[in-house]
Amino acid sequence: MKLARVVGRVFCARQDPAIDGKTLLLIQPLRWDDESPLGDPVVAADAVGAGASEKVFWVASREAAVAFQDLPPVDAAVVAIVEGHQIRDFRN
Repeated sequence: MKLARVVGRVFCARQDPAIDGKTLLLIQPLRWDDESPLGDPVVAADAVGAGASEKVFWVASREAAVAFQDLPPVDAAVVAIVEGHQIRDFRN
């Protein structure tokens, strides 16, 4: 799983019927250590009801479709809302 922050929503005038009723979020992938942006934003289907500015776990590829019972044609999905995380530096 990867870390991201919800930065917006995506609205479509026309979409595949398998995506009907699913919320599409614009998420910004983040680095784990300092939460700085990592790459470009990604459109992800929301499986957990995430809101604006929340930190989330997301998955890509086949795992994204598995987050939903009906296996929609999606490449990324939000699968958890992150309340917090802790990183220990094992180099010291």
